[in-house]
Amino acid sequence: MASFLAHITVMPHDALLDPQGKAVEKGLHHLGLDSLDQVRVGKHIRLQVQADSEEEANALVTKACQELLHNKVMEHFHFHLEALK
Repeated sequence: MASFLAHITVMPHDALLDPQGKAVEKGLHHLGLDSLDQVRVGKHIRLQVQADSEEEANALVTKACQELLHNKVMEHFHFHLEALK
């Protein structure tokens, strides 16, 4: 059995408003950082996966994301796997 580290990024869909991103953007502008904009706030999730193959680990992480870690109506996700030694 192999170990993998999954790095998962969950972000709001581009078509949806992101109130947290707007609040961060406003704070940045108050700090004089006016050249920073289009802020979107999401979440980064790391989890360790035990699987017989990278394909199985990929399937397990995909299932976890689809069924629990993201809201398909409001968010999208992507991830990459890192093999652990």
